[in-house]
Amino acid sequence: MDGNGRWARRRHLPRIAGHRAGMEAVRKVVRSCGRSGVEVLTLFAFSSENWRRPADEVGMLMELFLTALQREVRRLHENKVRLRIIGDRSRFDTRLQEHIEKAETLTAGNTGLMLNIAANYGGRWDITEAARALAREVRRGELDPEDITPDRLQAHLNLTDLPEPDLFIRTGGEQRISNFLLWQLAYTELYFTDILWPDFGSEAFAAALDSFAGRERRFGRTSEQLERG
Repeated sequence: MDGNGRWARRRHLPRIAGHRAGMEAVRKVVRSCGRSGVEVLTLFAFSSENWRRPADEVGMLMELFLTALQREVRRLHENKVRLRIIGDRSRFDTRLQEHIEKAETLTAGNTGLMLNIAANYGGRWDITEAARALAREVRRGELDPEDITPDRLQAHLNLTDLPEPDLFIRTGGEQRISNFLLWQLAYTELYFTDILWPDFGSEAFAAALDSFAGRERRFGRTSEQLERG
């Protein structure tokens, strides 16, 4: 969800105004997912590298995250949305960690959209944590190193219980993945748009889905193989 700061700067507003506008874009996209039949949405809200930003901006982002949890979770729950926060929570203060746990517990039984929020998340961190889990199994004598496979490593990643993403959307004009779900995006279709995140609404989301619908996904096979079924 890129472009909040630039959106605010173009309007001569403080950066936090862009982040607040970005929250409204989140609401629009969540509603669009519900109407479009999307089953899983994962939003990259705060990366492990974002701690490098100015301390006052990071502080405001944490407060905005807390406020969003307090205000939005009840609405998500009423609409059968299941909320999950992925990433390293240990750096968040106790109050934020408690609200995350409450939100996940409240929505755990919901059967609608699965909404994942990546906060203090990084793809390299995710893979490193999975490797550490395997290393502990080897140390305990529960696993032979020769038996380590991609499937075994994947089992320890975040979102391992969900299908791999079909479509990756990046707003704001940058054309890179920026350490997001590095393992999981191996065969994901990539879509980049110049639209800044606060301006990314239902029409822009529909355009991304239309682009995805027109692509041929071969997963290593040839077009001829796909035609033969």
